[in-house]
Amino acid sequence: MTNKSGTDFNNTNGGFPPEGRLLIIDDERDFGEYVGEVGEKLGYDVVVTDNAMDFMHAYREKKPSMIVVDMVMPGVDGVELIDWLAQQQCDSRILIVTGFNPRYVELAEGLGGAKGLPHIKSLTKPVKLADLRAALS
Repeated sequence: MTNKSGTDFNNTNGGFPPEGRLLIIDDERDFGEYVGEVGEKLGYDVVVTDNAMDFMHAYREKKPSMIVVDMVMPGVDGVELIDWLAQQQCDSRILIVTGFNPRYVELAEGLGGAKGLPHIKSLTKPVKLADLRAALS
């Protein structure tokens, strides 16, 4: 798996400190790439995925410091991924994004908090650039 700048993410070191790793999952690939570009400009090493299997693999390999999760996706949705992250005892900061009903985000935030995920924020699509930068900073 590589990012668009060609970094090999199968290399377990990757040459980047783990605290600067951003993992994104969004079935809307263009939005995921947009978040990734903003993240790269903030100094993150970025991995963008559009399905749960790639996301889980990248999470295990990279131990990201920041995760961006879309809530509504085909197959495995954001609530299921939040639950999976809790099972992994994730201590990454998590940003939940959705263009769907904001109450769905509240459900995921509550679930994450109840399951011990300490750092969850949310944004509603369309996301303003300034808000995205602030959430990733």
